[in-house]
Amino acid sequence: MSRLAKPSFQTRLFAAFLVVSLVPLLLCSSVLMQIFRLRMTGDAHLDMAEDLERVSQSLDTAFDSFFQAVQRLQSNPILTMALTGGAEGGTRVYGELFSATGQARDYARFDLYDSGGHWRYSTQQSPARTVLPTDWGVLYAAASGEGLCFAAGREDGAPVLQGAAVLRDRLGRTAGYLVLQVDASGFRRLTEGKYGTQNDLMILSRYWRPVYCPGQTAALAPLLRERLLAGLDLDGLSEDFSFAAAQHEASGLYLVLQRPRVFTQDITRLSYTVSLGCAAVGVAVSVLMSLKLSRQMSRPIQRLRRGFGQVEQDDLTAYVPPDRDDELGELVRRFNNMVAALRSNREQLVENQRELTQTQIRMLQAQLNPHFLCNTLDTMKWISKINKVPQVALMSTNLADILRFCISPEEFVPLGREVEILRRYIEIQTIRLSDRFRFSVRVPLELEDCMVPKMVLQPIVENAILHGLDGVEDGRIALEAREEAGVLAVTVTDNGRGLPPGMEGPCRNLPREAGHLGLYNVDTILLKYYGEGFGLYLGGGKEGGAAVTATLPVRREEEAEC
Repeated sequence: MSRLAKPSFQTRLFAAFLVVSLVPLLLCSSVLMQIFRLRMTGDAHLDMAEDLERVSQSLDTAFDSFFQAVQRLQSNPILTMALTGGAEGGTRVYGELFSATGQARDYARFDLYDSGGHWRYSTQQSPARTVLPTDWGVLYAAASGEGLCFAAGREDGAPVLQGAAVLRDRLGRTAGYLVLQVDASGFRRLTEGKYGTQNDLMILSRYWRPVYCPGQTAALAPLLRERLLAGLDLDGLSEDFSFAAAQHEASGLYLVLQRPRVFTQDITRLSYTVSLGCAAVGVAVSVLMSLKLSRQMSRPIQRLRRGFGQVEQDDLTAYVPPDRDDELGELVRRFNNMVAALRSNREQLVENQRELTQTQIRMLQAQLNPHFLCNTLDTMKWISKINKVPQVALMSTNLADILRFCISPEEFVPLGREVEILRRYIEIQTIRLSDRFRFSVRVPLELEDCMVPKMVLQPIVENAILHGLDGVEDGRIALEAREEAGVLAVTVTDNGRGLPPGMEGPCRNLPREAGHLGLYNVDTILLKYYGEGFGLYLGGGKEGGAAVTATLPVRREEEAEC
């Protein structure tokens, strides 16, 4: 059970080879079958579309002759006088009627009705109904419309297509109606030889009612109409037949072609049987080949596994003999080189640990010196107060605070604390330079808790004192902090001699000089902490001196802790 729950590498390798060999075979077989099926189905639909186009062209020819007959007879005075009770004889009426209808009589019959819907003349024998209503049906549609209007009807229980046009006299009054009728025999003559011998054609009205449905296809008309209203594909109606539909623009009729499917259930079953047989043969071959390949590849892997087991047990004398010249043999050689490198690295690590221990001891000893210096400065402060030398006491106090601040473990401090230490430094420089400059600070209260790297302002101010105010009697140094779009900008300005030519711009773009090492160090610290876009920028001050701006992101103490 454990072997089944956690299969070995050889088992997984065998399964992988089996899947890799079988999946493309089965996938290609299935895809090719589907492509062949879709291609045959697509060709069948294309043939059906071409058949429908030929039928539509045949109907176009017939309906063109219908419209031409209507144009010739619609205002014919002989017909209008005969229909309104004039003196024209029947011979001339039949002559005009037969002359205008021409070849259209081969597939349609034409009748003349008077304004009351009574039959008067026909190109064939008298119809079964000699009176047609004028308040509904085809005559009503003709009177309500313009030109030739079509409607589906029935004659002797069989569906037919009827068309009617109004005949008017010279005054524009209704003299009668020209009615044409195409029955099943007429549609058969129109469409014969246009859609293939295996296909069946149905002609339906614009409301999908039967007009021409030979054989048993009339029963399909309601089902086709239901699928159309439901928004479903017509092909889903039958498993044995495909359907294609097109609308005839001139009459609004729908032409529906029924064709036997290319892939019937028997053909589909046979194709699947052949595919499964080929797949079974492929499975057998894949199993044999996968088993052989998995064994060949798993043997060197097993030897490497035993070698890694020795290394895991801290045995760095492990060695796997290489017996292949391929990638697996190279892997074995690299394993042996790795074990040899591990032995060498272990020896080097022991030596490095010994040196690291000695270095840590020296660092701990070095930390005693600053504490001793702070204690000495405190002693100097109290001796100065006792001897009433306040300047020395103040300098000792400030220097001790600065030294404690420098050796504190914090890397980031609030801006208010940084400014406080900076004031201690200014007090020392004021005593040293005999009050030759004034220092002012403008930091908004809401920015005092912004976290900044420790000791980044002192080198900037020191640079302003040593270089900017050199030779200036009434010097002024100002520090201002502001926030702009999430960026903290701290600017130190002076009224000194200003920057040398060519020094304005980002500090990192300037040539490195020993006299400005502090500025370079601060710029490097900001770059290391915050990345590109932050650092020092040198420019001119408003009073003619220099202005050095440090930019860094606004971060509060709680954000820095996160």
